Amino acid sequence: MIIDANDLPETEVLSADICIVGAGAVGIAMALDLIGSGLEVLLLEAGGFDREEDTQSLYVGQVADVAMHSPPDTYRERRLGGSTTTWGGRSMPFDPIDFEKRDYIAHSGWPISRADLDPFYPEANRISEAGRFAYTIETAFDHPRKAMIEGFASDNFTTNTLERFSCPTDFGRRYRHKLEAAANIRVLLHANVVHIALDSLGGRVDRLQIATLKGRRLTVRAGHVVLANGGLEATRLLLASRDVQDRGIGNQHDLVGRFYMCHVAGTIGAIQFNRSVWNGYDIADEGTYCRRRLALRPEAQRSHGVGNVIGRLHHPRITDPAHRNGVLSLLYLARMFIPYEYGKRLHGGVDVDFPTRLRHLRNVLTDIPDTVAFMLHLLRDRRLAERKFPSIVIRSKAHLYSLDFHAEQEPNPASRVSLTTETDALGLPRLMIDWRYTDRDIATVSTMLALLAGDIARSGVGRFDYAPDSVEQEMTRYGAYGGHHIGTTRMGATAREGVVDANCTVHGLANLHIAAASVFPTSSQANPTLTVIAMGLRLARHLKDRAARPLSARSPEGALS
Repeated sequence: MIIDANDLPETEVLSADICIVGAGAVGIAMALDLIGSGLEVLLLEAGGFDREEDTQSLYVGQVADVAMHSPPDTYRERRLGGSTTTWGGRSMPFDPIDFEKRDYIAHSGWPISRADLDPFYPEANRISEAGRFAYTIETAFDHPRKAMIEGFASDNFTTNTLERFSCPTDFGRRYRHKLEAAANIRVLLHANVVHIALDSLGGRVDRLQIATLKGRRLTVRAGHVVLANGGLEATRLLLASRDVQDRGIGNQHDLVGRFYMCHVAGTIGAIQFNRSVWNGYDIADEGTYCRRRLALRPEAQRSHGVGNVIGRLHHPRITDPAHRNGVLSLLYLARMFIPYEYGKRLHGGVDVDFPTRLRHLRNVLTDIPDTVAFMLHLLRDRRLAERKFPSIVIRSKAHLYSLDFHAEQEPNPASRVSLTTETDALGLPRLMIDWRYTDRDIATVSTMLALLAGDIARSGVGRFDYAPDSVEQEMTRYGAYGGHHIGTTRMGATAREGVVDANCTVHGLANLHIAAASVFPTSSQANPTLTVIAMGLRLARHLKDRAARPLSARSPEGALS
């Protein structure tokens, strides 16, 4: 059943065994897993079915440095399906090393291991529609594939790991019918949680206070509450709910909002190959697009004391017509028609002189067949296809590429999210985001680039030229890699080490849980979506197991305590 909070009377008190706050990827995945469980589930969504600007404006906040982080109302969507309504679909699991305590990465170490999530990753893959849980060439394909870089040999890098791509699936559109049909699931739209009210002792969530932009005020009481409304919003709610715990819920050790991570990413250098190179997508039997990366091996990470990082072969800088590619030159010449944020990353904010523009025009005119073919490919495989071609991938006739890197951030307590004195239309304090990086982050990217340049040269497959002193500039050119809101309610074995425990339960609050990337103590090299869905499914299993306990094992307050 799906209902609108604006259609309910203000005297309404809604009750459920489990209340999930946020109907994005994680909230919907958990609700799907709880269908038929015998538990009454209430799924709260702050938006409606479509984007609404007044609702979206509730995300507006401040950033300490506009060059380092996008405004907080970008990269997030307040509607059914959440940010899956606009995501790119890139999916991959975290690596085992990401969960380890690493002496060279400050504040690293999870209270769980990769093995604890392994049972839930395949289902996360299925719900995301990213194909099978198979993330190497050897396991994903039953026949040999062409080498990523012919003749490349390295003790530092692998070239056989994959990233997979969802359709990309809009979870709201894809699973709406299942949520409507489920007898034990109620979805409440336009239901903004504005306060988490604890009992007088501060040991349990007593109720949630709900508000709508049309003036409705409602109450929700639930045996268990799960915050699945994204890392930034979960953090904001904890910090703003401070009537019983005056520093905010779960913040007795000043951890809520700290250790804020995204990823550091950028494009650098020029790789001139003299061998055959495959930088495109492999298509798995079920039709899923897969792409290989240059991944720094765990052994190399440990021996050099750096974080997890991968590289992808990327088209050469668009602004330089030496790539001799009509498609890239067309993308440059048409830059005024490309949205600002994407255009800034695509073109590097660089304009070129008139003679250089003429060289771009010559590329287009001498490469008309390939350019037309590419445009038809985008129309057919990107615009019209249900499973969309993931990104612009160009094969260079000059065998010239740049390197696109995506790296783990070191947890840094000075990188943080906090509240401002300004409030939104519902009275909730707005956020201030102060994202920072560390010297270790620079070292991770710098070391990876140096190792790759050496291995390319030693293998005799080409030459990788880049300016070592430009690494920090390139990795911060556009600031934090948007949309990955990690670490601000980190997981730890004790309340002094984290906000939640190994089961995503807030320390000291048996019925409050967080299912967002904010619980990750470290960020990995991987996009967080698949792992946070797996974490949500693991939490759903935990709650179902607690419900199945005999009455003698339950707390006096209720069946799910």
